[in-house]
Amino acid sequence: MGAAFDTIAFKGSLCDGCGDCMTACSSAKKGASRLSIVPGASEKVFELAICRQCGDPKCAMVCPSGALAKDGGSGVIGWDADKCIDCLLCTAGCAYGGIAVDPGISRVAKCDMCDGDPACVKSCPTGALEYRKAGSIYNEYGGKEDLFVPGLSGCLGCNSELIMRHTMRKIGRNSVLATPPGCIPGMGSVGYNGKTGTKVPVFHPLLTNTASMLAGIRRHYDRIGRKDIVVMALAGDGGTADCGFHAVSGAAERGDKILYICVDNEGYMNTGMQRSGTTPYGSWTSTTPVGEHMKGKTQDAKNLPMIMAAHKCRYVATASTGYMEDLYEKLDRAVEASFEGFAYLHIYSPCPTGWRVPSSKVIEACRMSVESNFVTLWEYTPKTGIRFTRSPDNALPVSAYVKMIGKYRHLSQDQLDHIQAKVDEQVALLKVMAADSPPPPAAHRPPAGSSTPAGGETSQTSLRREISRN
Repeated sequence: MGAAFDTIAFKGSLCDGCGDCMTACSSAKKGASRLSIVPGASEKVFELAICRQCGDPKCAMVCPSGALAKDGGSGVIGWDADKCIDCLLCTAGCAYGGIAVDPGISRVAKCDMCDGDPACVKSCPTGALEYRKAGSIYNEYGGKEDLFVPGLSGCLGCNSELIMRHTMRKIGRNSVLATPPGCIPGMGSVGYNGKTGTKVPVFHPLLTNTASMLAGIRRHYDRIGRKDIVVMALAGDGGTADCGFHAVSGAAERGDKILYICVDNEGYMNTGMQRSGTTPYGSWTSTTPVGEHMKGKTQDAKNLPMIMAAHKCRYVATASTGYMEDLYEKLDRAVEASFEGFAYLHIYSPCPTGWRVPSSKVIEACRMSVESNFVTLWEYTPKTGIRFTRSPDNALPVSAYVKMIGKYRHLSQDQLDHIQAKVDEQVALLKVMAADSPPPPAAHRPPAGSSTPAGGETSQTSLRREISRN
């Protein structure tokens, strides 16, 4: 297995050209900035000139003295001042403008990633710069055993299969898995012809009873002293938001010590792409067709993560494969919380087939859904309340996201306006709740051996005041 490296990512659509990143870099390095914001091809469009820490660096290839070399551990191309002969050939060799002369010292200077804590990223007010740590995830987990067998029969580019493999590689073998009817068992994860497709104990419950069966399994393991087993579900939105909601709600209310992961592809995709409770307004599905009298789904999506937060679960979070670092961190916290009470993780998962989006565009769709606030990334615990894990500020318009998804191709301007208004309303509500999330009052602890409630209440006075003001 090769190595991967963390990197500074630039989103030009969010850059306003303020130059704060350059100022921060210059201050941190006590000299010229190692990056430059430059005008783009059109007005109010900007580009970034910075060292890309190339895998095959041309600057190092043309350096006659060996002053430039790529570090095999960090991936950073380092500059050795003692070896440099100031020929400046490296500045000609770099096609990205990533290495230039610092006038203050009359020598070249380049980005060194600030030892993994880039000053430019921390100073960017719009989120145009991000420090992406997916390389570290690959290096740590890429070589670990895949707990699903090769050759599962998912659709080409299936994002749900990506979620399954990453999730179980992260959680590991010390787990018991439930996969109710849907795309996940449909692609063969529970096996066929007498052979299983999963390398951990897996069972196939009904759509209606997944959480109830997991609660019983958890109690069995507790009774025999195996409290270290992760008892978990990988379930679709239909079996979570609709058919199985009563069982999920009951397990959350009881505080059963399980991890419930909803893989939300916004419909019953395995059985013909029918609408579910989480299918968004305006979506085409086989049961919400588009024609002369109907223009997709006429109801807004059920916000299941917010409903679970209202249950005061031990842990609730939303996630997306467009932000793998965020997903991996939340898996850690969700697993830890599941040994104390009910933990719920909601992962948004575009379906190439049902959404009519090319498989090559699935991860781009994941990222665009977050960048437009169609999907917001946050987490909740009773002690901390709601906390954004990615800022919803400076969002792209929703139209930038839905235009790349085939199931929204028919939307009228009125429908787009409705969707944008609902997105803005949800973000405003989340912001109010995130701002008014004091720790809950001390609750009575139940006797040993009973289910632990995820309990606690937060003040609603400020929330009502803010909503009325808006």
